[in-house]
Amino acid sequence: MFTMDPRLTSRQQSKICSELGTVKLQLLYKASIHGFTGAAFHQRCDGHCPTVSVGYNSSGFIFGGYTKQPFSQTETFAVDTEAFLFTFSGENLLKYPVTSPEYAVKMHSNCGPYFGEALVLLNGSQAVVYSSPGNYYNFNAKEMHGDNLNLADCEVYQVEARLELEHPWRTIIWENQKREELIDSIKTYKPTIKSVSTANILLIGAVGAGKSSFFNSVNSVFRGHVTSQAMSGSSTTSLTTQFCTYSIKAGKEGGPLPIVLCDTMGLEESTGAGIDIDDITSILKGRVSNGYQFNPSAPINDDAPSYRITTELKDKIHCVTYVLDACKISIMPKKLQEKLDAIRRKVNTMMIPQLVLVTKIDEACPLVKDDVKKVYRSEYIKETMQKASAQLGLPLSCVVPVKNYSEELDLDPNSDILLLSAVLQMLRFADNYFDDVSNSSNNAESQNSKYLCSK
Repeated sequence: MFTMDPRLTSRQQSKICSELGTVKLQLLYKASIHGFTGAAFHQRCDGHCPTVSVGYNSSGFIFGGYTKQPFSQTETFAVDTEAFLFTFSGENLLKYPVTSPEYAVKMHSNCGPYFGEALVLLNGSQAVVYSSPGNYYNFNAKEMHGDNLNLADCEVYQVEARLELEHPWRTIIWENQKREELIDSIKTYKPTIKSVSTANILLIGAVGAGKSSFFNSVNSVFRGHVTSQAMSGSSTTSLTTQFCTYSIKAGKEGGPLPIVLCDTMGLEESTGAGIDIDDITSILKGRVSNGYQFNPSAPINDDAPSYRITTELKDKIHCVTYVLDACKISIMPKKLQEKLDAIRRKVNTMMIPQLVLVTKIDEACPLVKDDVKKVYRSEYIKETMQKASAQLGLPLSCVVPVKNYSEELDLDPNSDILLLSAVLQMLRFADNYFDDVSNSSNNAESQNSKYLCSK
């Protein structure tokens, strides 16, 4: 049985939706599953509107069109003043409005989506594109599809109104007083075990998910201005190549806070790329020192200068936080999913609490982009967090959203509240770990005492 997952990323969907209002896209038809024929397209799409039709070719181009008219097989043109064609140029959406609205869309039984006489997907029930710029739509063919007219896939999405939930599904106070309370709670936090002075939080995630950006963002909150200490940015390979432990200062002149964020090399789906799972195991046990240079082809061994033979509780990881990009959760590659599953099983055996941090919520949802306070009223973000919960096999209560600072120059109190709430949740989870350690120690002492008494 096939799973009909959208090929468009959440970010690409968001770009298209930003042209249409507060809407979402629901996948109706996927040629690679239902068939590259006009009949298969019409069976799934006739009567639906508005729609976004998308073609994909082997050159990596993503292009298509939007119409408010319902598809049919009448062999006639339909009027649509709002129809447009589009293509993606990197992260940017290029848009080509209809020039003759009375010829915006043609209803043809033996083809897929048919825009004017300019662009046809599944032309003649074949996995090909018909392209003729200037026929009711003006575009550059090379810019649109790179002159590659062979379709790798074709999708049609129903455009639906995106619901803003009447009531937030989580309670959060958006006031400056709450921000100050969160800051104070983090500053005054103390681990429940006296031999430990800081809670060590390990950040694990795919390349570009926002691990380093999360540290920079939290650091910015306590510095009072946006700063960038950890290397972060856009790259296809991990910018973090070392094991880095980051302390956060309580202001420019303040001392270190009782939390250490541990950054790792990003996970990659390819074998022999990204951080090795055995390295993660060593980190969890506290055996890897700050500054260790990761080697994707071979995990750390006990002869390495950065390897600790003897460790204490203060060296170990007290909470694991998986960092997921909200725009990519629905299209996570299978091999990356398998790596995360393997890590989660390993962490489970070590009884370390686990949290999920969903980043880039503003890029995934226009509603949140306009107002971050609507994060818990966004139907889409709730669905995204539910998917993250299912993928990691953790309760929804273990999933928290954040908006990292990426392009801003000034702090935003509402973004700060989300960031600080996430940090406080990490500290609470670390306390759960310390409680388990204390209980295990007390049970061991009790059993030993009973044994001595029986002697």
